[in-house]
Amino acid sequence: MRINKFLAQATGLSRRKADDAIAAGRVTVNGKTAEQGMDVTGAEQIQLDDGAITPDVKTQTIMLNKPVGYVVSRDGQGSKTVYDLLPQELHHLKPVGRLDKDSSGLLLMTNDGDLAHELSHPSRQKVKVYEVTLDKPLQPLHRQMISDHGVQLDDGPSKFELEKLADDTTWRVTMREGRNRQIRRTFAALDYTVTKLHRTHFGPYALNENLDSYKEEV
Repeated sequence: MRINKFLAQATGLSRRKADDAIAAGRVTVNGKTAEQGMDVTGAEQIQLDDGAITPDVKTQTIMLNKPVGYVVSRDGQGSKTVYDLLPQELHHLKPVGRLDKDSSGLLLMTNDGDLAHELSHPSRQKVKVYEVTLDKPLQPLHRQMISDHGVQLDDGPSKFELEKLADDTTWRVTMREGRNRQIRRTFAALDYTVTKLHRTHFGPYALNENLDSYKEEV
């Protein structure tokens, strides 16, 4: 097995980050500095930053149905965190992307660095789907602005697809970006307040609404 793949599986790093660690001389194999592209069996003494790496770490990915009121962080600074919802044996998993405290729905957590990179890197543009409720009906002109040209925000234009659900206050939002609080900021720029934001899809993953807490995928 190539050394970068071994590191990715054993530590949760992406292969790119593993390559960076090797290039920086942070990885040793049997006491010698590792080289890019070298093969390992896992029987060697492999260290990262002078810490031994345990081989054969199983990759795990779970789908968490995050409730409102939980922050996606290990340190909630006084707030409840998503780790409060998980058993201790899953606390090694890291979130893929974010959902703010006031949002709910699908949150992926994994120790698979390659998967995390594939889903979250901007160049991959994975589709995300949300169900959004507004404080008042969305005007047709504003819907057209968002869908056709986008709304200018401080960090650039924001554009996504909109599909009406029950009425003019409830919408399905489909987007490929994932900037911080982008949906909320887009509607706020047009004088709307998002009262509910719930993610249902992230790339190939879809939330099973019957989940009480989490579902293990891999």
